[in-house]
Amino acid sequence: MKLGLFACITQPFIDVKQLLLKFTVSFVAHLTSSISFQMMKKFTLFLGLFVGATGVSNAQEARFGIKAGVNLANVSGDGTDDFKNLIGANAGVMADFSFSDLISFHPELLYSQKGLKAESGSIKGQNRSTYIDLPLLLRVKADGLFFEAGPQAGYLVARKSELNGTTISTSTDGSRKLDLGYIAGVGYQLEQGLEFGVRYNGGITDLSDPSGDSKTRNSVFQFQVGYLFGGK
Repeated sequence: MKLGLFACITQPFIDVKQLLLKFTVSFVAHLTSSISFQMMKKFTLFLGLFVGATGVSNAQEARFGIKAGVNLANVSGDGTDDFKNLIGANAGVMADFSFSDLISFHPELLYSQKGLKAESGSIKGQNRSTYIDLPLLLRVKADGLFFEAGPQAGYLVARKSELNGTTISTSTDGSRKLDLGYIAGVGYQLEQGLEFGVRYNGGITDLSDPSGDSKTRNSVFQFQVGYLFGGK
């Protein structure tokens, strides 16, 4: 009798405790998911900046240079299979902070044209977007050959949409200004400092602001020639 009465009294508290536990677990899971979604991209850039700052402070040698090249630009994501590549330009300055003969931190500041082309019968259109890009790369060198990879932040400064050769818009409204991405590439540097490289530049942020159900990201191959003053 007493045991049954005790169970009747404590059962509501047990039910409340279980309900609070379920709510807490659900809330923490939702919060963690939200933080991961919102902060993952910013954390990637922050990590690149932190590594870069650490590398500059510990560099054994610093060299500076210029570079320019050609972009083969397109977009990736939902419903982008029919888009065609757009040819654009890239140019800017670079620095190389060597930790050793093997590894260096390699930041750049580039003007870069991205976008896409589309065709449907006699209708031809293109969207050309101009960014100021800041790649923060780690280079691994081996007898002139180098491999490079790292995060990149880009800022949209101009955009032009054309239809059959006529400009129909130059507005950046509805486009995300900050474009975060990554770079992976390979190249070769001569003793005099002249270098040749090819890299893939992939975006991780949706190009539309605000984002919709269909997401698109920048997808660019870059072919570059540069000169690093002071040679290897």
